[in-house]
Amino acid sequence: MDPIRPMADGAPSQEGAPSAPEQLAPDLAELLKACGKGDEAAFAQLYDATAPRVVGLAVRVVRDPAQAEEVAQEAFLDIWKTSGRFDPGKGSPLGWLLTIVHRKAVDRVRSAEASTRRDTSYHQQNQPVEHDSTAEAATASLEARRVRGALRSLTPVQREALELAYFGGYTHTEVATMLELPVGTAKTRIRDGLIRLRDTMGVGS
Repeated sequence: MDPIRPMADGAPSQEGAPSAPEQLAPDLAELLKACGKGDEAAFAQLYDATAPRVVGLAVRVVRDPAQAEEVAQEAFLDIWKTSGRFDPGKGSPLGWLLTIVHRKAVDRVRSAEASTRRDTSYHQQNQPVEHDSTAEAATASLEARRVRGALRSLTPVQREALELAYFGGYTHTEVATMLELPVGTAKTRIRDGLIRLRDTMGVGS
């Protein structure tokens, strides 16, 4: 059984687990490496160390605490299964982990939006649709695809910083803390990523 820990109060579920002050700064890279080898104790430590940030990011994206907890559980399951793929040469362990969380949260939002569209499709189909509205929707869809394609052209560290800042809604200072970087370095990655994104999409200065 996958070792997913309970969400309630963020408290460790195992008896005799170290108290919070004793695990303030674990080596996340080493914990991920151990998780990749099936070390459930390492996963428990990883969970306890990162659960508040994981749930916090999920709440920011889905805007619903209950759904955010579900997203967090799904993300931790994915992290457990794919931890062996983490490459420290491509970014920080926390950034890698939060990227998984963000993708899960976005998927949940998109699924909810799709469900809403299905529920209201009958009414939409029976309402007159003006040409301008249709064109606007098509343009937005094309623009979203362009942005996703352009994001793939960024370096891993640039994409990581941009996703946290613009999709996760975090400030530069929060991004710096999450990626364990000086604030100036985080700002530079975000700025350079935006410049490259603009150039890739052919947006004039």
